[in-house]
Amino acid sequence: MRILFVCQYFYPEQFRINDVCFKLQKEGHEVTVLTGLPNYPKGEIFEGYEWEILKRKSEYDKRIGAYIESINGVKVIRAFMHPRHKGTKKLALNYLSFAIEATKVAKKMKKDEEYNFDKIIVVQYSPVTMAIPAIVFKKGKNKCVPLYLYSFDLWPESIVSAGISKNSMVYKVLKVASKWIYSKADSIWMSSKNFEKYFREVLDLKCDCKYLPIYAEKLFTQNAEADEKLEKDVNCDGKDNTTNLLFAGNIGEMQSVETILEAIAIVKNKGYKVVCHIVGDGSAFEKIQILAKKLDIFEKEVKFHGQHPLQDMPKFYSMTDAFLVTLKKDEVVSYTLPGKVQSYMAYGKPILGAIDGEAYMTIKEAQCGYAASAENAVELAKKIISFIEQDEESYAQQCINARKYYDMHFSEEAFFDKFNRLIT
Repeated sequence: MRILFVCQYFYPEQFRINDVCFKLQKEGHEVTVLTGLPNYPKGEIFEGYEWEILKRKSEYDKRIGAYIESINGVKVIRAFMHPRHKGTKKLALNYLSFAIEATKVAKKMKKDEEYNFDKIIVVQYSPVTMAIPAIVFKKGKNKCVPLYLYSFDLWPESIVSAGISKNSMVYKVLKVASKWIYSKADSIWMSSKNFEKYFREVLDLKCDCKYLPIYAEKLFTQNAEADEKLEKDVNCDGKDNTTNLLFAGNIGEMQSVETILEAIAIVKNKGYKVVCHIVGDGSAFEKIQILAKKLDIFEKEVKFHGQHPLQDMPKFYSMTDAFLVTLKKDEVVSYTLPGKVQSYMAYGKPILGAIDGEAYMTIKEAQCGYAASAENAVELAKKIISFIEQDEESYAQQCINARKYYDMHFSEEAFFDKFNRLIT
């Protein structure tokens, strides 16, 4: 089967869609990805992917105005895109430039007989406008090709959590645009069960919705051995009865990492030895570091390790006692199930959360840790202390429960079984 994926983000950026595409290609499908220039999460174009450099390479296709490369057998078509940088205006330019430039490429692809596909899949993170090139490609001669939109973020609600008022003209325009974009999909695949409520009740869509939770990469399901040097660097040997916690992933406004820092400060002041390791980067990274210094926990109770490639993550995972997950307090944001939850569960260790909605219920249902309400640092601190004070038998059971729940609900096998049924 010839499948076109459209997504603003792709390898070497670290998104789970990479693994999906590589596996489908390995299974015998012919996979093509229309994407932009890698720059997430720091907002700077990755070295070697600067547009002026790409345009001078032999892989640049003047016919469609895009750079073409092959990654693990997947054909990757890269359209020009402004990097995210920092600030709302630069982010808006990033979003808009991909929608415009990738649409230009899609129009040219549509005229070329080389680009015929059986299925079109939009992997929709933020922004939802990344689906526009797929919609344009489908129009006309490709009208009969099914278009599936796989949603990981709800729009325009995602901009509300970033501080844009629902009464603003920006929100109102994006709501109309989002409804139009979602309505163009033959089917919407949801990474979270609660998304359907939003699509039907808020956007008033009469759409075909299917629940398709994403899985964790296989390296998380294997008990990775920690590299000795890295173990020494992060100081996680536990010989002084220190409890090590880990937050991994994007550090943006929506993640509410400040809740973690405030909770760690409370736990420290109550006399407990705890170290929180933060592995990742993002728009709020500097702000979080400033807060850690203000709380007098910087590089003491909270260690910042920066961004690391995916293959390094099991080394950090193996050195922690429990994982942390947080999100902002917002009704619609709470519909989201962060992808890190699947990775945490796959690794088989407890989860401590300050989070509402689906993630809160998942932790509770799985009985794999402790969950506080979103943005409640005091409550999260209490949960961390309860975790520290529990007996070894309870800890061991939480580890078992986490992996058992993952295998039952989020496994790779279950994902591809449902995925293949949805596209046939």
